[in-house]
Amino acid sequence: MANSITLQDVAKLAGVSIGTASQALNNRPNVAQDTRVRVVDAARTLGYPFKKNDNGAGDNPLSVIGLLTKHDYGFPFEVNAFYSYIQAGVESECRKHNISLMFSNIEVDPANHPIMWPSMISEQRIDGLILAGTFIENTIGLLGQRVDIPIVLVDSYAPNLHFDSIVIENVAGATTAVDYLVQQGHTHIGLIGWAKQSPPSIGERQIGYHRALEAHNISTRYIEESGLNREDGYSAAKRLLQRAPEVTAVFACNDLTAIGAIHATREMGLTVPGDLSIVGFDNIDMAKEVTPSLTTVHVYKTWLGIFSVRQLIARAMNPEQPKTTTSLMTDLIVRKSVGRPEGRSVHSS
Repeated sequence: MANSITLQDVAKLAGVSIGTASQALNNRPNVAQDTRVRVVDAARTLGYPFKKNDNGAGDNPLSVIGLLTKHDYGFPFEVNAFYSYIQAGVESECRKHNISLMFSNIEVDPANHPIMWPSMISEQRIDGLILAGTFIENTIGLLGQRVDIPIVLVDSYAPNLHFDSIVIENVAGATTAVDYLVQQGHTHIGLIGWAKQSPPSIGERQIGYHRALEAHNISTRYIEESGLNREDGYSAAKRLLQRAPEVTAVFACNDLTAIGAIHATREMGLTVPGDLSIVGFDNIDMAKEVTPSLTTVHVYKTWLGIFSVRQLIARAMNPEQPKTTTSLMTDLIVRKSVGRPEGRSVHSS
């Protein structure tokens, strides 16, 4: 019978959140003594196994953590080529630490506000939370008010809130990509996949584009705003090449946008990289499968997930430690979608 008792049962009997119950049973210093006694009594009453720890050091205080990603209400659910790797990293690290993982999407409206909280939040079934992807700061703040548990952000930004973050070195990655295009002889370089309403990570990639061109004293910019999917990349590339036929290379803010640009280039009777060189960002699986294979910026996606779990454990064990931001560097993966601009044909409209 004891094996069927869960930490949630203990928390319910003690009248506390599952996060508080976990911290109490692991002797964390931020739990009031009367609360700790109540939780321990509840665990003993129910027969819930727990390890006595007199100094509170060295043990993982988390039993169940949640991984939450955003989903736009009304749109079909699809496997995300980027965040699926983050989830894999989270799962791998959870297994190493004997932590149970719950995964859910949070439905948001067009203004990015939550429509309904998933059960793991509303029922307080977790004692740690990882938020992966772009959430508006207000939503992150609301989550922090609803659950009294450690929270770590992955590829997400909340500069005014006291939450740890695991992010990508977007500026440096984009700068390296555009610098590589310049080294190949390109001076008329376009940007697609960025828009004024883009999330901060994409805004940083746009900054990297400008920074690389400034470093080479290239003043002309060719920016065609768009979303971050193949359809938008296709349309943006067509618009860009029609209004600026002198463009010989394009930096796309993610791989899906770059792949859309490859299709648009072909439809216009041009070749990649003969007439147009294209660089993406993220290095999703499709990047090496498309023809020609895509030169792109590699993001250590699985490691984003791994580090998020490690930081969540560190935060749970040391709740008073300063806010921490961990930035993961990127690498340029050179494939076949970039060439030198000499001898290319004139763009047709």
